This record gives sequence, structure tokens and C-alpha cells, in this order.
Amino acid sequence: MITLRQLRYLAALAEHRHFGRAAEACAVTQPALSMQIRDMEKFLGVELVERRQGDVALTEVGVDVVQRGEQMLAAARDLVDAARHRGRVLSGRLTLGIIPSLAPYVLPKILPMLQRRYPELRVELRETQTKVLVEELVRGSLDVVMLALPVTEAEVETMRLFDDPFLFAVPASDPRPQTSCVSAYDIDPEQLILLEEGHCLRDQALAYCADSRRDGTTGNGSLGLGATSLATVMQMVASGYGVTLVPEVAVDVEVRDQRVKLLRFAPPQPGRTVGLAWRYTSPRKFDFVALGQIVTETLGAARPEAAPVAPRRPSRSARTAP
Repeated sequence: MITLRQLRYLAALAEHRHFGRAAEACAVTQPALSMQIRDMEKFLGVELVERRQGDVALTEVGVDVVQRGEQMLAAARDLVDAARHRGRVLSGRLTLGIIPSLAPYVLPKILPMLQRRYPELRVELRETQTKVLVEELVRGSLDVVMLALPVTEAEVETMRLFDDPFLFAVPASDPRPQTSCVSAYDIDPEQLILLEEGHCLRDQALAYCADSRRDGTTGNGSLGLGATSLATVMQMVASGYGVTLVPEVAVDVEVRDQRVKLLRFAPPQPGRTVGLAWRYTSPRKFDFVALGQIVTETLGAARPEAAPVAPRRPSRSARTAP
């Protein structure tokens, strides 16, 4: 039979598209990884990889084997978790993924509480954009992810944590009083400064502006800025280069500059719903619910729902779709 090790090597090769980088990621030598892939191809009687100068590409069969193999690897990790964590809530290793527009504002508050309440827990963090986090969650590289809902993948269950309304950040020189309310019609698309492509906060801000403007026009600032952090965006606003939408959870950290003024939106206010997501097959649901309770307790939000929101199990087609 093929082995979990071989499946892991093939998954790494699919991710890195290079034998040397895949071997480095798996902490083995390149000949050892290459030999395992060859043995796997020989056993299956098919070519899984097209070997080209400088890189590799998966064959059609290779793509299918990788997808099925990642499901098997995730199931194997879930099996280990079920054995190691039975009867012990939030203990051992927990890999937590989180989006950049939450990490600097939520983690400093919840990590000390987690350490005090669950001293046997070892949290390993992964901060990156939503698309990457969900991909790594589905294939088993991450245990749980904190992000903006909804998550559409069929293999994932979610739990709502709290609502995070957006505020309108403008230069302090803006003539409107701080008590005034604004709407999307008050946002000049040419002055709107946002995060770079791939950040869900950017997509949410653009969606609000587009939905509320008949012409559907949006912008990204007079400088064409695509920042990688909200801190950079806020510095641009403070310097008078434009305006932006900032999530309320970030206000205490990002809006300390007296050169920035915050205005509230008129109802219905734009915002996002923050939640946790995990594979529906994971045996650590009690851990994730306990984590959610820590988050809402620490942030002073409403208690999380006792059951996941709209849990979905993958259909047969979803499991094998490319």
C-alpha cells in the first residue's frame, strides 16, 4: 500500500512545484523524496508528476491523487487528535489561523487568558489571508481559523463569535462633526484607501460602497495604494491622503493619532461577522467552542452560539471536485 508519508511528500510537491523545496518543507533529502514519489507511481501504475527543467507539474491523475490524499492526511491528523485530546479540553498543540485584520487586535487580549486558564495548551499561529487559511484548514494543516464569515467550503463548520461594525476614518480636518452619521454616498471613491487585493476587509468595504451607490463606482485612493496592513492605511488617512473603513475591533490600536477622526455610519451599519471555522470531521469541536467562549468573554461580546452556524457536510461531489 501507499503510505501517509508518500501522500505527504506528494502534497508538498504539489504545493511547492519543485523537488528541492518540497524536500526542504518535509525535512528530508531531495533523493529520498523523489524515490518515494517514484515508488508511489510504480505501485499505482501511473505517472503523477511531469518532470520538467526547473519545476514540476501534476498530471491529471496526480491532481486527483493529491486531493484524495489531502483528505486522508487530514483524517489521519483527526485520528491522532481524537486519541490525544479525549477528555482534555484545550490541551496539547493547537494550530490557529487568523486573518491580518484581526490578529493584532484580538490575539494580545485572548492569548494571556488562554495561557492562564489552559496552561497545557500550546498555540501555534498562522497569520495570512482568508483564501490561504481556508485551503490549509481543509487539507489539515490548521486546526481552527478565526476569520470573517461566511465560509462557503462544504468541508467546514463555523461558529459565530461577534459582530464587528465598520467606522469611517477621515482626516481630523474633515469639517463634519464627530457626532454626525455618514452613508456610502458620502464616500468619495477616489479618496478611498484600502488594503491590497486578497484581504477580505478590502472586499467587504468595496461591497458596501458598490451596493449603496447606483453607479457601482469604487476606488482605491488617489495614490492607488494597496497596503498590506491596516496600520499603513491609517497613517495615510492621518496624513490627509484619503479616507477608509476601519473595523471597530481595531480602533484601540490603530486610531490613537489625533490627526484621525472617526464617524459612525447611519443604519444599517456596514460591518462583518467574526467567527471560528474548522473541519467538520475534527474531533476537537469542544476545544473550538471553548476557544470561542474565551474570545467573546475577553472581548466583552455576546456569548457564542452553543452550536455551529449553518454546519455543512461535504457532498460526494464536493469531496472529489477539482
